[in-house]
Amino acid sequence: MHIAIIGASRGVGYEATLLALNKGYIVTVLSSHHETLPDNKNLIKIKGSATNPKDVATAIKDTDAVLITIGTQQKKNTTLFSSMAKSVVTAWEELYYDKPILVVSGFGVGKGYPYANLFTRLVIRFFLKDQYKDKELMEEIFANSRSNWEMVQPGMLTNTPLTSSYKTFSSFFKGMRVGKISRADLADFMIKEAVNPQYRNKKVVVTY
Repeated sequence: MHIAIIGASRGVGYEATLLALNKGYIVTVLSSHHETLPDNKNLIKIKGSATNPKDVATAIKDTDAVLITIGTQQKKNTTLFSSMAKSVVTAWEELYYDKPILVVSGFGVGKGYPYANLFTRLVIRFFLKDQYKDKELMEEIFANSRSNWEMVQPGMLTNTPLTSSYKTFSSFFKGMRVGKISRADLADFMIKEAVNPQYRNKKVVVTY
């Protein structure tokens, strides 16, 4: 199994990199910084940007799945997520890439907003409004492509240890309870989903 991880230097991408390497998979990472990543014979490090189609094409070529876990501290007027989506779709078209592309989005993006609890809605409204608006555009770009995308919408991310015990929802419904999920468990889900895809061209919520 050969997995490409875009945004692997920290957070979910870092956890996914370690999990994949521990399983003996080959991992190609695309990141602007590699200082946090281990040296491993199965780890291929590519320094570049998720918004550069050439860098993305180099990273995903000949892989069996792609995990996209990028994030930003910029809360106002960010276009990182939509720019990444355009870049990945361009690379996908160039390579005729037909493998799974799993993208971390966020619970409460787009049509999921009314199903979020009050606290989450307030955080989105007053602190993450621009990020979530750009993530919604990102989701639309992938949905309008013919790629084998999956939108992974986690609950609130934490740094608690791996449990491999979590719930997934592939639709929104009244009364759904979405709370926290650790970065390690989200990475665990994404690695398993990359190997055995269950939610192609769907949005899937991951939470405890």
